[in-house]
Amino acid sequence: MSTAIHPPIHLPAEHEVQIAKAGQHALAAYLCTQIETQRIQIFDKQNEAHNVELPTSALRMLVDILAELAAGNAVKVVPVHAELTTQEAADLLNVSRPHLIKLLESGELSYHKTGKHRRVRFADLMDYKTRRNAASEQAMMRLAEQAQALRKGYE
Repeated sequence: MSTAIHPPIHLPAEHEVQIAKAGQHALAAYLCTQIETQRIQIFDKQNEAHNVELPTSALRMLVDILAELAAGNAVKVVPVHAELTTQEAADLLNVSRPHLIKLLESGELSYHKTGKHRRVRFADLMDYKTRRNAASEQAMMRLAEQAQALRKGYE
């Protein structure tokens, strides 16, 4: 089964950013618990309260989403088992599609074919991105250490 990620992505408006900041802080204050579920109230148009029971893990994810919105970022929730097209995967890595194809063909990033089309699992893409970011961080640390050892003024 293929789950696609499609534009458009909209950045939050300034008033949404402010509401997200307040909501994130308020919700986070109540989630320091080991309880598996939480009850929240949702108010309808008539200002009538409705109780909703949710997993605490979902509310923690909501805190993360609110943090991103509060930072002015757009958010899209993607199931870990989602399969992406090569263009969607390239967009998530912020690389060109031809570069992504080279990563796939070289075996750096796993994929499978659905008919003649390549598909990349979202979980595999995030694993690759984590490895790439760690390698980049290590390279930057080595460069900084070299610059300090050579006394190039980066202290």
